[in-house]
Amino acid sequence: MSVMALTCSVFIATSLDGFVAREDGRIDWLEAANASLPPGEDCGYREFISGIDALVLGRRSFERLLAFASWPYGELPVAVLSRRPLAIPEGLPPSVRATQETPAELVARFAADGARHLCVDGGQTVQSFLAAGLIDELTLTVVPVLLGRGRPLFGPLAGDVALAHLGTRSWPFGFVQSRYRVLAPRPGRG
Repeated sequence: MSVMALTCSVFIATSLDGFVAREDGRIDWLEAANASLPPGEDCGYREFISGIDALVLGRRSFERLLAFASWPYGELPVAVLSRRPLAIPEGLPPSVRATQETPAELVARFAADGARHLCVDGGQTVQSFLAAGLIDELTLTVVPVLLGRGRPLFGPLAGDVALAHLGTRSWPFGFVQSRYRVLAPRPGRG
């Protein structure tokens, strides 16, 4: 399968001022917001993740997931990006692997393995895939809280990234979710 046949999507929540975590990495503000949701409400996440063939996330996001009571992704292939060697704890599925591959190398590998839809998660990981021109679609859920400072979802870019708005929905509890298609060409797409 060609790299062009693999779609890379982001499905992520931010504070109203664009942060994915506090400066120290805590996401207590998001956990509190999620705890207030009506039972069974996930703002479309289950539907989104059911169409994913593999997940790429950064080391910090991975370390936050390790604090969960159970591994949330089952046997879904997960690549954990880390510049330093990273041991995967025992008890996680063998489909969870640490890697130092570049975003382009990862996309090429997953495409060669037959993946059609890749989820990219974590602030720095999203930034690196976006900078490489490898993000096709962004779903951003804005939580009604201002943090003032923290770890931003987006960082400096080499140039503008044009987006097409695909839709917006909102919920009575204040979450607002917008979907965008990235218009910038991906390497190899011309």
